[in-house]
Amino acid sequence: MSDVRHVLVLPDRDAAEEVAEALKERFGVDEEPRLVRDALAGEDDAEDAQWLVLLRDEAGRLDPGELNEFVVGWDGWREEP
Repeated sequence: MSDVRHVLVLPDRDAAEEVAEALKERFGVDEEPRLVRDALAGEDDAEDAQWLVLLRDEAGRLDPGELNEFVVGWDGWREEP
């Protein structure tokens, strides 16, 4: 089993929560994606935080390019872990 992860970067918590829910419907992910607040370096204001959706894909069945295209609808992108 490999430790494949996908990191999806979103502009705010609402977008991250919507993406996490939509991942289940669109890609049939079994495991609940993890949401993590990622404060920008040097920023204390919560308004300046990005949110990460962390998704394990041990089977390697999710296509990175397809995930990136998927999150663009929420002004997000996929980042290499």
